[in-house]
Amino acid sequence: MVQFSLPANSKIVKGRHYPADPSARNVRRVRVYRYNPDASENPRVDSYEVDLDSCGPMVLDLLIAIKNDIDQTLTFRRSCREGVCGSCAMNINGSNTLACTKSVNDIRGDVKVYPLPHMAVVKDLVPDLTQFYAQYTEIKPWLQTTTPQPQAEWKQSREHREKLDGLYECILCACCSSSCPSYWWNSDRYLGPAVLLQAYRWLADSRDEAAGERLDDLEDPFRLYRCHTIMNCAQTCPKGLNPAKAIASIKSMMVERQS
Repeated sequence: MVQFSLPANSKIVKGRHYPADPSARNVRRVRVYRYNPDASENPRVDSYEVDLDSCGPMVLDLLIAIKNDIDQTLTFRRSCREGVCGSCAMNINGSNTLACTKSVNDIRGDVKVYPLPHMAVVKDLVPDLTQFYAQYTEIKPWLQTTTPQPQAEWKQSREHREKLDGLYECILCACCSSSCPSYWWNSDRYLGPAVLLQAYRWLADSRDEAAGERLDDLEDPFRLYRCHTIMNCAQTCPKGLNPAKAIASIKSMMVERQS
């Protein structure tokens, strides 16, 4: 009989519990994934009781309160606190989202916070996005032209500008890519929904003059065509975008140029 074993440090164990002050009246328990790859210990889930009357209303506020007042060793990314930078993307109660825009009141029971799934963990709630950003660089996310640059600006009609709605708002938080099974299985070759949405953002831009080269770079069995329209990307996007639709538009452009 074939026997399978889990990799070292893959089993999550029960961690420490940090009770709230007995005088606190509005307490919420927060379960947080903790892991340090440089240590020899297994990942664990620590439990913190946080007084909601002493912190802000968002999940990020809970984490900041934990780090400031309870456990300074907790590690996570955050920056703008306005849903713009994408730094605080995490898996909260089973869904990838931004901790700064996720209200505690929208969560029933314990708040469960994990790093983005299916990515290596740098520490605690910080995923390794090295490959994600490298793939973003591959699509050359800037305006490419052969026409001499105008003295003032590249003009664009209102109609053409509206074609970029639903594309330019992407903040590269990686919520969609880390929720995509196709990206889990082929992340070394499949670009993933976030990067492909960004690729279409430039293909749809009327000012860009490198559509042929961009499509040539995407013409590959894995880079584009591993998308199976599972739609996890559209469901989890904290900005309400639809990467699957953008990917379908790229595929249509591939067909049109061959006809």
